[in-house]
Amino acid sequence: VGRAWLPVAESKMAVSMQRGCLVGGNVLWAALVCLGCRLLPPAGASSLGAAGGAAAQPHRRFEYKYSFKGPHLVQADGSVPFWVHTGNAIPSADQIRITPSLKSQRGSVWTKTKSVFEYWEVEVTFRVTGRGRIGADGLVIWFTEGQGLEGPVFGAADTWNGVGIFFDSFDNDGKKNNPSIIVVGNNGKLLYDHQNDGSTQALASCQRDFRNKPYPVRAKITYYQKTLTVMINNGFTPNKEDYEFCAQVENMILPSQGYFGISAATGGLADDHDVLSFLTFQLTEPGKEAPIPDAEIPEKDKEKYQEEFEHFQEELDKKKEEFQKDHPDMQGQPDDFYETVSDRELRQIFEGQNRIHLEIKQLNRQLDMILDEQRRYVSALTEEITKRGAGIPGQQGQVSQQELDTIVKTQDEVLRQVNEMRNSMGDTLRLVSGVQHPGSAGGLYETTQHFNDIKEHLHIVKRDIEHLVQRNMPSNEKPKCPELPPFPSCLSTTHFFIFVAVQTVLFIGYIMYRSQQEAAAKKFF
Repeated sequence: VGRAWLPVAESKMAVSMQRGCLVGGNVLWAALVCLGCRLLPPAGASSLGAAGGAAAQPHRRFEYKYSFKGPHLVQADGSVPFWVHTGNAIPSADQIRITPSLKSQRGSVWTKTKSVFEYWEVEVTFRVTGRGRIGADGLVIWFTEGQGLEGPVFGAADTWNGVGIFFDSFDNDGKKNNPSIIVVGNNGKLLYDHQNDGSTQALASCQRDFRNKPYPVRAKITYYQKTLTVMINNGFTPNKEDYEFCAQVENMILPSQGYFGISAATGGLADDHDVLSFLTFQLTEPGKEAPIPDAEIPEKDKEKYQEEFEHFQEELDKKKEEFQKDHPDMQGQPDDFYETVSDRELRQIFEGQNRIHLEIKQLNRQLDMILDEQRRYVSALTEEITKRGAGIPGQQGQVSQQELDTIVKTQDEVLRQVNEMRNSMGDTLRLVSGVQHPGSAGGLYETTQHFNDIKEHLHIVKRDIEHLVQRNMPSNEKPKCPELPPFPSCLSTTHFFIFVAVQTVLFIGYIMYRSQQEAAAKKFF
């Protein structure tokens, strides 16, 4: 691990040059440094280009036991296959929320087994979202010799042996260089420098804002031929392959076997740290054969899986015996209890044919109703012709007769179409009842089209008939409101005067009585 600290000085120099381009105090010095940043390639870029041109790309193989991705990410018991989560991590169907946006939260998720391949590549898709302009604290992608399930370093253990890629969103040292991405290595003896955001221990870093992006942020971390490379997709576009260079560390020695993990933490400020996917690939050098999958499983794990399989098999046999005891009538035919693929397909075919049969019956009933209504229209039209044939003047009678003849012909044509449609429906119904074939759906569609055409013809005919009746109605026969009968008189004049006289006498008598009562009452005062 000691050889991993060789590129520290070179990496820090490159970082200081990059920061000088951004926050240099002296204008001339900043200009010269920026010119150097543009002219000089990143550390290791030339060697990578030469190596890429001379050597072939490594063989990539997906490792599902060290990966997770939605949907259906979580099992029924709330666990993630091949992974273990601790702290405040909340797995769901589409993602794992490492920490919610609450103060002082810690969480992590780690692989259950160690990786057995030397070189690897991980692609992590995540979101860091919060309400404020500044968030905290961040998340870390780990590859360590042991599981750092809980601890003070962004929710993971300190003094790890391996590497951590820190996505630090809070500026602890006050240098205004956050959010930033920092690569920190450890040999199991160093304590993480929280006060300086790990800048004193950083092997490489870059400044990237990964909070509140329109699309998920993607990080591609590659460890191949003792070189660690970090590529970032900032989440500004939906293009998944829109990566840009962030950092690189050469001559880095990592443990040959280790655990992959991702952790996050919040402080006084809080963000939601959601990981959508963690995909791991094994990288094999050209010309070398990948290890056999069976050889990757340790003997202890094989024995454990075999014991679990035998235990499940025994439970299944017990349940079969209990089922046979509870259902003696089904003994001897245990396989017939379940539906086979062919039976299911046959059942679906019969159900589809039955639905088509019912739809055609419903259409047939509607056609019968239309035919009856059409016959009533024809009868009403014939009666109207008979009644008004003699009362129409000569020239007007000739024009009206022509219009009536046109309507009658149209009605006959509609009747003929309805009869043909009804016959066609009957043939289709018999065909569906006798023979099963997928072409019935087309016939049903054509039947529906004919039915809509007939409805349009009927509306036109009805409108023409109403227009004809209104046109042929004489002006003197227009309906009028009925005259109201004379309103009967309830009180005669004599009775009225008698009633008024009686009321007057009663009123005068009441006034006189009231005056006498008041005069008698005054005598006592």
